[in-house]
Amino acid sequence: MITLHSSRSFLLLLFASLVAPLAMAQMQQQRTPNDTLKSPKVLDDKRVMLQIYAPKATEVTVGGDFLSTPKPLSLTKNDQGVWSVMIGPLKPDYYSYTLMVDGVRTMDPKNPVIKQGISSLENMMAVTGPETAFEDNRAVPHGEVREVWYSSNTLGMMRRMHVYTPPGYEKGTTKYPVFYLLHGGGDDDSGWNTIGRSGFILDNLIAAGKAKPMIVVMPNGSMPLPPSTGMPNPQMMNQMRDLFSSELLKDVMPNVEKNYRTLTSAENRAIAGLSMGGFQTLDVTLTRPELFNYVGVFSSGFFGATADEADTKYAKVLNDPNFNKGKKLFWVSIGKDDFVMEANKKTLALLDKHNIKYQYKESSGGHTWVNWRQYLNEYTPMLFK
Repeated sequence: MITLHSSRSFLLLLFASLVAPLAMAQMQQQRTPNDTLKSPKVLDDKRVMLQIYAPKATEVTVGGDFLSTPKPLSLTKNDQGVWSVMIGPLKPDYYSYTLMVDGVRTMDPKNPVIKQGISSLENMMAVTGPETAFEDNRAVPHGEVREVWYSSNTLGMMRRMHVYTPPGYEKGTTKYPVFYLLHGGGDDDSGWNTIGRSGFILDNLIAAGKAKPMIVVMPNGSMPLPPSTGMPNPQMMNQMRDLFSSELLKDVMPNVEKNYRTLTSAENRAIAGLSMGGFQTLDVTLTRPELFNYVGVFSSGFFGATADEADTKYAKVLNDPNFNKGKKLFWVSIGKDDFVMEANKKTLALLDKHNIKYQYKESSGGHTWVNWRQYLNEYTPMLFK
């Protein structure tokens, strides 16, 4: 006699035997070249293949800081719908890139490594070699990089910063000098920790005895934009500058000095920034010179209207004969092909006019993280000597 239970089992087995082959056939039919695609593919000769499966696209391009010009490269489509381009050979380093598919900014779906900005994402890739040793994740003692949230009274909102503490910080009682490291326009506080490789650079320098153990604070220098239309105007630029300065001095620094074991004298404080962060560094330094004895300006200067007003706005500090006595290091660096070179030269001329002493480094290259990581690696060992 066939029971109800056995009949149900029979029907389930029959259903499975019929459906399983259909499911397998469907899976086989859905396989595409995308299933085995790899991107980026770094070859032994340091060339890099970028690929994306986009069979219905009509145009795919890629831009990145591996290019010497802003003009993007075009990818070529094969008969399987895979677009590809071979770039390089590239000098070993870490690079960012962005794909455009039919005019739409697109992440490389085969590359999960990204750099976050305030309104966009970029992919990152590594071309490793002896040249990248200073920024690689090496077998040395590692510090920690934390995401720290705090309440900003200046902005009336919660804000985030990244804070690096050196190896051994958690188990010790030592107080450390503090280095405030500022990012550029379009980025947020994660920039120096992702594409900037700051944590690994500090780890490697400290392990080699080239830099003193220190706390590195990476705040968010991008201020919330006021409701506005059109391009930023000088008034808005001034407002953003003043907001950053207020938040750094009234919110970020007090938070760090309250919650971390810091040395709080000027001789134990450093500040540096790239591009927008370099401009912010200049503003803070020439407004509150007593706070930082070590100053670094990477690929920056006073821009546009800010250059015209700088001589007046910072007159008190620029004309102070004791300014140089209070600075152990004022380091300015820029790539010879950087598009902000004119602003940089105007700023140096202003410093020269007022006999402000500084060290100047002009490297190859332009306005890219390729340079800024190198500058961080050169600047940091000069701190807190």
